[in-house]
Amino acid sequence: MSLVPVGIIGTGKYVPDRILTNQDLEQMVDTNDEWIVTRTGMRERRLASPEQASSDLAYEAAVKAVQAAGISAEQLDLIVVATVTPDMSFPSTACLLQAKLGASKAAAFDLSAACSGFIYGLANASNFIATGVYKYALVIGAECLSKITDYTDRNTCILFGDGAGAVVLGQVPEGRGFKSFELGADGSGGNLLKVSAGGSRRPASAQTLDNKEHFIYMAGSEVFKFAVRIMGNAAEAALSKAGMTKTDIDLLVPHQANIRIIQAALNRLDLSEEKCMINLHKYGNVSAASIPIALAEAVEEGRVQESDRLVLVGFGGGLTWGASVIVW
Repeated sequence: MSLVPVGIIGTGKYVPDRILTNQDLEQMVDTNDEWIVTRTGMRERRLASPEQASSDLAYEAAVKAVQAAGISAEQLDLIVVATVTPDMSFPSTACLLQAKLGASKAAAFDLSAACSGFIYGLANASNFIATGVYKYALVIGAECLSKITDYTDRNTCILFGDGAGAVVLGQVPEGRGFKSFELGADGSGGNLLKVSAGGSRRPASAQTLDNKEHFIYMAGSEVFKFAVRIMGNAAEAALSKAGMTKTDIDLLVPHQANIRIIQAALNRLDLSEEKCMINLHKYGNVSAASIPIALAEAVEEGRVQESDRLVLVGFGGGLTWGASVIVW
């Protein structure tokens, strides 16, 4: 069975209007702009309005991606939404989005792999197209992390923001498209980055609310050490699978978690910052939405040209990681 070459044929992004600056955070917790910038590289992050949920952000990004792909929503065969902040436990955010888009023939499901979710989503959706099951797929990373952030916890509240990034996958010319995927998980590190309550293990109760168990918990130094190691490992593994080396990279699009983690990956891959898409100073860490927002922005800015070789790489709670090599 010959596989169809699959690539990204449209991109889109959406970030809410409201901006939370480091100066704003100085009024909320014991922190300061210099400390935040030095340790994270972040200066601003976007926050959804009280009325906005992840499906609303996803919709705005999806409309742009579908338009950029030159197709209609009715032509979509599959919608995959990567998120840790679904509108509700069920139905899936993808189903809510499907109705809003009018993508009536699309199958739809959510995927939970935290900040690696978008790469996991690409790997899933691309296989449906490569094998001829579907023709067009919409893959989205969408998050409203502000809704699960404790703004009295200075270790985490400085990091997270809201937004959505979307891509449409379809057949591309021979030689283009996805060349490899590297996915992985280490569930033994599950307790390092989590929201403890709200599931079947610890259902919502007065006690879980009082204990702030519905907010993000992160063992920062442990996650940092894991991230520094795994970003380079995953990128190199994906390059090897694609028959490429680090000298072949035209643009690195990493998960935007921390500038020091990104710099460690650049050092490992012998890349300059000019060959890396960095926008965490504007948006903070947007979990599954980080990579697709950065990719859409790189396309908008003309930093991605035909035949460029891109490496997308991320890590997240689970613990999980994912990387992909794509020829544009």
